Amino acid sequence: MLAQAPRTSLADSAANSIRTEISAGRWAVGSRIPIEPQLALLLGVSRGTVREAVKTLVSRGLLEVRQGSGTYVRSGFDPSSSLQKMRRASLRDQFEVRRALEVEAARLAAVRHTAKDLRRLNTLLDKRGVPDASDSGAGFIERDLAFHLAIVDVSGNLALAETCRFVTGYIKETIASTMSSSLPEPDEAAHRSIVEGIASGDPDIAAAAVRAFMAPMINALSLGAA
Repeated sequence: MLAQAPRTSLADSAANSIRTEISAGRWAVGSRIPIEPQLALLLGVSRGTVREAVKTLVSRGLLEVRQGSGTYVRSGFDPSSSLQKMRRASLRDQFEVRRALEVEAARLAAVRHTAKDLRRLNTLLDKRGVPDASDSGAGFIERDLAFHLAIVDVSGNLALAETCRFVTGYIKETIASTMSSSLPEPDEAAHRSIVEGIASGDPDIAAAAVRAFMAPMINALSLGAA
């Protein structure tokens, strides 16, 4: 018998109860959870509340609704708690994580890139510095992000690419921080040096270019924390 949800924030409480069953392994990945009327009875809430709770867990990747079949456990890992912890990390922490990810991406890209990959990186870099007619800070962030994520894609490592996309929000924050604070914004030459490092085919040169790219921001944040 599941613990009945309290009368405050019923949908969130119901979602938490379902998540607890999944985390405890009582509802295994790939298994079908009880149907809506049964869940409503077990949780002591309305079917509408159950639907809202399930929708929340679907959006977080824990559940999957299969039309005509039911609702299944898709994953036992809820990223929301990790994201909340990362949100409390300092900007310096975020830059250091970004550096670690992009250094490895550049190293792999140096040995795995194709001529087509280099053309794509140069095209994205050209677009990065050209504002649209109705450009905004958000538009620049998206163009800059597209360039950096493309480097990760060129690495050919799917797990690395997915990890970077998982923390996209934090990468955007690091980009935005150089626009709205005294942090130095890397110029086009710093960006070009990363592409040139990848084109060299030498992973150490590519890695050094990323470290040099990140150094001014991390050094400025380290001095501020001192």
